[in-house]
Amino acid sequence: MRLKALAFWTIVLMLASCQPLLIKKKPAYDYSGLSKKEIKVHKKAERFLEYAARTEQPVRLFPGVRIDSVKVNEEMKKIRIYFNKSFSFVPFREENVRKVYEIIRGLLGGKFKKYDLQIYSLQVPIEELIPNFYRSQKAKWDVTRLPKKYQRPAPIVRPEKPWKAERGLEGKNIVLWNSHGWYFNNSVGRWEWQRPRLFQSVEDLLTTSFVLPFLAPMLENAGAYLFLPRERDFQINEVIVDNDSTAPAGRHYSEITRDNLHFFKTGHAPGFALGYPPYETGENPFKMGTYRYVLSDSLASAIVRWTPVIPQTGYYAVYVSYHSDSNSVTDADYTVFHAGGKTAFKVNQTIGGGTWIYLGTFKFRRGFHPDSGSVRLTNLSKDQDRIVSADAVRFGGGMGNVAREGQVSGRPRFVEAARYYLQFAGMPDTLVYNFYADSNDYVDDYKSRGEYANYLYGKPFGPSRNRQAEGLKIPIDLSFAFHTDAGITHNDTTIGTLAIYSLAGADSQRVFPDSVSRMANRDFADILQTQIVHDIQAQLDPVWQRRPLYEAYYSEAFLPNMPAALLELLSHQNFRDMQMALDPRFRFVVSRAIYKAMLKFIASQNEQPFVVQPLPVTHFQAVFDSAGRVILSWKPTHDPLEPTAEARSYIVFTRIDSFGFDNGFVVQDTFAVIDSVQPGKIYSFKVCALNAGGKSFPSEILSIYRSPKQGPVLLIVNGFDRICAPSYFKDDRIGGFLGWLDNGVPYKYDPGFVGLQYDLKMDSKFLRNDAPGFGASFADYETRVIPGNTFDFVYEHGKAIKAAGYSFVSSSDEALMDGRLNPEQYPVMDLILGEEKRTPWPFRQNEMFNDSTFAAFPERLQRVIKKYLVKGNGLFVSGAYVASDLFAPKEQKYKDIIFAKKWLRFVLATDHAARTGKVKTALRDEIFDLPEFRFNTDYHPQIYAVESPDALNPMSDSWTCLRYAENEFSAGVAFKGYFRTITLGFPFETILDTQVRNKLMEQALRFLLNNKQ
Repeated sequence: MRLKALAFWTIVLMLASCQPLLIKKKPAYDYSGLSKKEIKVHKKAERFLEYAARTEQPVRLFPGVRIDSVKVNEEMKKIRIYFNKSFSFVPFREENVRKVYEIIRGLLGGKFKKYDLQIYSLQVPIEELIPNFYRSQKAKWDVTRLPKKYQRPAPIVRPEKPWKAERGLEGKNIVLWNSHGWYFNNSVGRWEWQRPRLFQSVEDLLTTSFVLPFLAPMLENAGAYLFLPRERDFQINEVIVDNDSTAPAGRHYSEITRDNLHFFKTGHAPGFALGYPPYETGENPFKMGTYRYVLSDSLASAIVRWTPVIPQTGYYAVYVSYHSDSNSVTDADYTVFHAGGKTAFKVNQTIGGGTWIYLGTFKFRRGFHPDSGSVRLTNLSKDQDRIVSADAVRFGGGMGNVAREGQVSGRPRFVEAARYYLQFAGMPDTLVYNFYADSNDYVDDYKSRGEYANYLYGKPFGPSRNRQAEGLKIPIDLSFAFHTDAGITHNDTTIGTLAIYSLAGADSQRVFPDSVSRMANRDFADILQTQIVHDIQAQLDPVWQRRPLYEAYYSEAFLPNMPAALLELLSHQNFRDMQMALDPRFRFVVSRAIYKAMLKFIASQNEQPFVVQPLPVTHFQAVFDSAGRVILSWKPTHDPLEPTAEARSYIVFTRIDSFGFDNGFVVQDTFAVIDSVQPGKIYSFKVCALNAGGKSFPSEILSIYRSPKQGPVLLIVNGFDRICAPSYFKDDRIGGFLGWLDNGVPYKYDPGFVGLQYDLKMDSKFLRNDAPGFGASFADYETRVIPGNTFDFVYEHGKAIKAAGYSFVSSSDEALMDGRLNPEQYPVMDLILGEEKRTPWPFRQNEMFNDSTFAAFPERLQRVIKKYLVKGNGLFVSGAYVASDLFAPKEQKYKDIIFAKKWLRFVLATDHAARTGKVKTALRDEIFDLPEFRFNTDYHPQIYAVESPDALNPMSDSWTCLRYAENEFSAGVAFKGYFRTITLGFPFETILDTQVRNKLMEQALRFLLNNKQ
């Protein structure tokens, strides 16, 4: 008792000295109409708020907290304290709720000891604001916010794959969207972004840089099926093959019947036809044509095939369409034939008819290739004598084809707003995307996203204008809007993360149409925000800001008739936030947090256990054994944040030459053996970890090659792991990103770059979207997808080694540095360094991202190279920062510089060696005989740009072998002694001419192997 009393009076003393600013004190409280006891309780509640504001205990208050009312029922001995909405902005858990009650009871004292105390916000007791997921006992769960049990239809798309995410999101359907998009401003008569271009991006594309490269694959790797109201494919080419466009016996669309019982007929309802785009108001391509159908069979007695003429080799999303009715099959038998082989799918045609249904993204070769560039549908089904329907198949994302006032956007469809994609996708206009008779595309767009989710679900969850609309009958488990917002801090802190949800729907009811409580929305929003902030703080920024958990009537929060949340991840207007937002590592962490939040929420809603998918494997290598077999090995990656995210098995994917990857095979161990490979072909491999939660992101890609000729086997080491944001600077008055100096390295690709920042003045004010002040950026790169680190440059180097006539194996630098591979059995090592260099993390206090991250030559690698060279071997190194990362800004005696001088035989000349990328053979060189060539220093759709290559000068016993043509600076240094080296100050893989690449590699290898032949 003494301890409790001491604690209570400590609180009282603290209260006496506090004048918090967070509590809204105006207008002054009016105690008239309150009883004496109610006044006393009210003042005690005020004291509690003052304490919480001062100490941030037991909850952290947000500005504007106020007491709405206090009720004391003396007869029933009940006290009810009602705080306003602002009190609900905090995440409530059992522990802080208990302490809130404990402190307020202590303040009330013994006179109210026997009263039943209840504390409210949002008109519910605060204990009801604890998500089910965070409650310690299932008996405490609020079952009214759990979904009703019913017989779900079979999943809409079921790929045939050798693994299943049984404790992931298998069979779950999620609608998510990446904020805004390019739209038509009706008031001024032009197409434009919905947000300003700031810090080299724009919100309309910045969120795309999270959703498409990271979040969407993570969710699909967990087994979920995604619906996006914006185009997801970056491919600007598009080919649509349809029965209405070509004859049934034609070259592109063909029907084959193998008996006299199963033949195709034209359906009685409308289907897709391309018509004559661009589409004007009210035009729906899914009402312009027909579809074909055939009866199902236990054998494939009828086949339809769609074969496009692919305009350019590359990756294309494949979408199918069909007609749905109650007599359709639940397992339509589709197969996609692509450059990596064939991939089979079962599609439930009872749902989802009359729109584009995404199957996957595949590599296709240019031209007409029925065996490796087509889609096939048969009438094989376990559902006998039912309908298999066939309509258009689409390859690629394409360009926008919806006109406003006679004008199309002129941009790739993936950058356009949802309103236009939904018209192209067959959605009914007045129910889903046209609410204001073409007068306000801006509002139509943000309303369309939630109504799209409702139309997919259908009655009784249909769009607001007609809840009983049949829709597409697809059960939607979750709706998610991904945004960033505005706001500026005047110090080095972030704005941070805001989560928005609504407790009322469009009908103002606090339940969904099936009477499930919309408190599920708060549960999801809380789990979402909690997971994001926790993971950022644990891995990247320990002081990342958690903003309110905000209940508000925003369209994207209240319109969906299923659990929904709107995320404002950070401020695209705040420089500190954007230092993080442009970094692919941050994007991965945030996307994984969102995926985990969805997984945990859906698992709790369905009262099921969950497992988090593993992290990517590391220490990968691909070598030959003495019998000529290929041995692949790797290590799993432990996730310190998620105990369930352990790998249980692995899937290995194979690519032959320049074709696509196959569907993979599963192994239980951390190695795989390929018994034989065909000489003369390059085999490439990648590995994903598996567990009951799904599949990890892939490893880097390694390659091997067995030459038909006898000769040495060479080693390629991938040391290019770097992914990062552009470099930046800040002083008292100016700051910003220095993309011209180092524009960072995207993970594979980046769709979010609009152009370099031009307004560096930190006091520049926001005037309007076209003049947004500090951070304003050019627009000359938007709509271009920027290539980054593909983790596939071993193949590019390998092709040149193959052309030179040599066999090769490959390894990650991690496997090499950790001694898992002996390089001395290979006479030449080709070390790929790309744009590898030390890359400090913005928050330097975090040791996880210290200065050694992505070092070109870490100490362990230096030790391996020394030991390798001392045996008389040859080393070929290329990279943009091979010299500057060793020399600047170190002291001259520093060990990195000693390594460069003694073993690589060069010194740094300058880290800004060239802008044109033109290179020529040095006058006195004995190795190369090359025409003048160019490496990439600007935008190129297939290879990253080198902004700041190195010039490196030779030592007294080495020489310059290549020079930059624009200034005669030394571009490469060679050494010949008891070992041999060639070091290039630019990445070999960025040489644009394939013949030059091959010739350079051939001549380099001839020189490096001379000691061994």
